Amino acid sequence: MEKKTSKQIPLTELLDLYNSVGWYAYTTEPETLKRAIEQSLVVHTLWDHKKLIALIRAVGDGETILYIQDLLVHPEYQRRGYGKTLLETVVADYPHVRQKVLLTDDSTKTQTFYNATGFEEVGTQQMRAFYREY
Repeated sequence: MEKKTSKQIPLTELLDLYNSVGWYAYTTEPETLKRAIEQSLVVHTLWDHKKLIALIRAVGDGETILYIQDLLVHPEYQRRGYGKTLLETVVADYPHVRQKVLLTDDSTKTQTFYNATGFEEVGTQQMRAFYREY
């Protein structure tokens, strides 16, 4: 595996990875996905030779808030620690940022994963999270 930090990722590789995990809302507008990647605060990827197998990207100001927008691992490579490695990498990039936030689906699999990496559900704290989709 080769780890890279770059926002310049071939669009075909991005589309293959996002499609592999069923994130079709991203892939129906490829140019929007490309711009989103390019405008991210940081993007880390893992490659198996020339195949993109995992990606994490964060958005935010890099000083007071870090929002982990996407964390994807190709299904053929899941449960090997790649997601955890990428998550730890992006968190380590910004140790001074107090708020590290993410929004994900409500499955047992994702809850178990994020709890194991030190993330807590908002409901366990004295705070609320709000969401609005257009």
